[in-house]
Amino acid sequence: MARMVNWCHPGSDITGMLARSEKVAGTCEELLGGEVYHYHSKLMMKDAETGGKHVWHQDYGYWYKNGNLFPDMMTVFIAVDRCMKENGCLQILRGSNKCGRIEHDFVAGQQGANVERVNAIAKVCPLEYVEMEPGDALFFHCNLLHTSSQNKSPNRRWAFLCAYNRASNNPIKKHHHPSYTKLHKVGNNNKEKKN
Repeated sequence: MARMVNWCHPGSDITGMLARSEKVAGTCEELLGGEVYHYHSKLMMKDAETGGKHVWHQDYGYWYKNGNLFPDMMTVFIAVDRCMKENGCLQILRGSNKCGRIEHDFVAGQQGANVERVNAIAKVCPLEYVEMEPGDALFFHCNLLHTSSQNKSPNRRWAFLCAYNRASNNPIKKHHHPSYTKLHKVGNNNKEKKN
């Protein structure tokens, strides 16, 4: 089974500095077209020969229910280990973010995108296995359909994920992820930036 550790506010350790870096957070601001704040980070740990499968889903499929009115959100998936087809790398349906939010139901004991809709989208949006080397990053929109298979290989597959929300998209209800909190970015040389 895959394990996960999740936290809301980036600190000053290596994960916090990465989440607050201009290279990561600043790039998200460019892609989303405005100021962002740190929504949450998580470490996904798929151990060798045990790592769990995640069904097809959109991050906004969950975040919409948290009171975020607009899909002005994204995730940065950073490979800690090699992510290969054999050890359950991320799979995406390229271009599926343009399909809008898809209803999410219980699928195989998880919250996942409606299977009928995913099957229809898979006929027009090509499946891509996102194989990555340690340190590679994938920046993706919150409506991109993605999944991952079990890790049946002898190699673990860990990844660090940072999620961001536009400051203008403050959730309309309180939930387990933070509302707008000013992100104190750091330069790529790890020095605190003056805002």
